[in-house]
Amino acid sequence: MKDKPRRSKPTPNRRTVSALPSASARKPAPPSSGKRVTLPRALSKLGFCSRTQGEELIRAGHVAVNGHIITDTEAWIDLDTAKLAVDGKPIAAEAPVYLMLNKPRGLVTTRHDPEGRPTVFDCLKDFDHAHLSPVGRLDKASEGLLLFTNDTQFANALLDPETHVPKTYHVQIDTLMDDAMLKSMTEGLQQDGEILKARRAIKLREGEKNSWLEIELDEGRNRHIRRMLEALDIATLRLIRVAIGNLALGDLEKGAVRALTDAELEDLRGQSKATVSPRF
Repeated sequence: MKDKPRRSKPTPNRRTVSALPSASARKPAPPSSGKRVTLPRALSKLGFCSRTQGEELIRAGHVAVNGHIITDTEAWIDLDTAKLAVDGKPIAAEAPVYLMLNKPRGLVTTRHDPEGRPTVFDCLKDFDHAHLSPVGRLDKASEGLLLFTNDTQFANALLDPETHVPKTYHVQIDTLMDDAMLKSMTEGLQQDGEILKARRAIKLREGEKNSWLEIELDEGRNRHIRRMLEALDIATLRLIRVAIGNLALGDLEKGAVRALTDAELEDLRGQSKATVSPRF
């Protein structure tokens, strides 16, 4: 009788290390506390750069956490304990900065312009503006009050549509404005598939061929006022933002920059319902 062939013992189903998903491919764990954030968000909260810039730095291998280079843009860290460095230089929360600029006409609201046009940051040459960002925008042809800060929570609260912090503008138009037109602006006008409206619109003064209006918005869509006036077949000659909430441009000279006072800052925080534990 022939011996029965021996059955080989089943080998354990081993997974090699290379078969495991890489750290960058794993889904990050959800945050366990208010101080746990993604690494790009941490760089933004610390005032070092924007989240988009942070993602670029991380992917390029410039960012280390507790001495280890991290290239995963979805990695979570604890802001209380993590030690961050960029290109070997430790970074920490910067002192918060809050500035207001009287933006001149002709400047674009960006840090770097691919067309080489002058930008609002040309007005901040006397300030360390490496980590400052504008709060919202004013287009090239618009003038007036523009805020800058490295406090992203404060900026986001002011820009959040749900807070409805009003922005007030003085606008010169190429015609004489009547009450019916003003009413239509507060009731809403359709332009490019959107309904655009003003919270308030009044006539300040008029000449023989043009008028000055005061228009208040509690939302900010792209070219909001200009498009609203275009729907009435009215051209905008000048557009100046004169206030954000209760913060008025006042007599700040064109192109000049100054820090917000403590009282102005607290008032804006109150209007935007920003909870400030100043940096996080």
